[in-house]
Amino acid sequence: MKKLYLAILFSSLLLTTACRTTSQNQTEAQSSDTTALAAPHAPDWAKNATIYEINVRQFSPKGDFKAIEAQLPRLKEMGVDIIWLMPIYPISQDTTKKTLISPYAITDFKTVNSDYGTLADFKTLVNRAHALGLRVILDWVASHTAQDHNWVKEHPDWYTLKKGKMVSPNTPKTSKPTGWASVVELNYENPAMRKAMTEAMEYWLKETDIDGYRCNAAGYVPNTFWAELRPQLDKIKTVFMLSEWEDDPEQFRKCFNMNYSWTMYNMMKSIAAGARTVDKIDSLREVNQKRFPIWYYQMLFTQNHDENTHNGTLEESFGPGADAFIVLSSTLEGMPLVYNGMESNLNKRLAMFEKDTISWGNYAKSDFFKTLLTLKHRNRALWNGLAGGKAVKIMTDHDDKVYAFHRQRDNDRVVVILNLSGQPQTVRLSDDGFAGTYTEIFSHQPVELKPEMAVTLKPWEYRVLTN
Repeated sequence: MKKLYLAILFSSLLLTTACRTTSQNQTEAQSSDTTALAAPHAPDWAKNATIYEINVRQFSPKGDFKAIEAQLPRLKEMGVDIIWLMPIYPISQDTTKKTLISPYAITDFKTVNSDYGTLADFKTLVNRAHALGLRVILDWVASHTAQDHNWVKEHPDWYTLKKGKMVSPNTPKTSKPTGWASVVELNYENPAMRKAMTEAMEYWLKETDIDGYRCNAAGYVPNTFWAELRPQLDKIKTVFMLSEWEDDPEQFRKCFNMNYSWTMYNMMKSIAAGARTVDKIDSLREVNQKRFPIWYYQMLFTQNHDENTHNGTLEESFGPGADAFIVLSSTLEGMPLVYNGMESNLNKRLAMFEKDTISWGNYAKSDFFKTLLTLKHRNRALWNGLAGGKAVKIMTDHDDKVYAFHRQRDNDRVVVILNLSGQPQTVRLSDDGFAGTYTEIFSHQPVELKPEMAVTLKPWEYRVLTN
């Protein structure tokens, strides 16, 4: 079946195609055998949206909904559109270690964690976000529950059993245990469990008017469930769905509007470390364009809760090139993510299993992010998926060190030139399509670009030009 879908996809790329969404005025894609290929619906506001992840526990000294609500105007001003909240539900308690447990070890899908406030507090947060023009999506864990979830006693047949015992999830590709000892795997062959999971996700839409979900480890759940779920959610309101997964292109047809770009993240880290050359970015983009449906786009990031906690801070991962890679992830095709604290130069790995409040200071990087996110809103070339313009490479004589490209949609154009190395570079810009008079968004200086002109860049310097 997967081969069939891929064959249809590749043939459709040769035709005039587009996605059927509520956000874009485009025609429905058609394959060579006239079978319609269409993306899941997407809300109109997603076409030029940016996303901001909040670790509720660490976001403030109290770690509650009211503290987040107080910061919403600041985030709106910074250019954020989507607020993604890490799990807000009750979680297991480890009384032996006297420490907190992972927020992904959930004990009840239809209740808020009392540490964060009440259901009324959460509704107030969502209402305030909507009044500001912000959207709220919840982190959802569909593959497993905590061992003390109410379903464990009430519906033991809703779980995967081996030799009569519940087990922690296995990785989909290798069937090896994940090591998630505090959780047990749900059995998606059980129709009653599927129905209960769907009803739980419907609950938050009906009760609190949230705008969608970020689905944790979405590849651990069968695509048949996601395909059944999406129409049920859209009956309530058109939702935005983010998959924490990258290995399955079919998810873009079954349910999801966006997935994670782990591969691009790892590529950027390798370039920052000097392990890969800059031209490999184009190789990855070409692979993705063949692999995914024409309407796809990914979440681009330099930090998130997993990477920050387990693998390193922005400085640890990208060193002196951190800002350059943020610029790249904010201007290349895809939706940029800001992890909470980045606008205040977050310089520590936030703990996952204990209280570890962000030190906010004076939001020293707020203007930097505001400049990038505001450009994303206003310039259609940077919009998401088919609403935006494709990145076109500008050739240079140092393509292993300097990455340059332009994007255009209608009369809007952006040119980005980045020195992704620790050495000064002087390059000559080749090809056509980028010439013109621009304004550099950080310096506000006018710049005229011409074919074959020379550009000199300091180590890790970047320039973002808009017409």
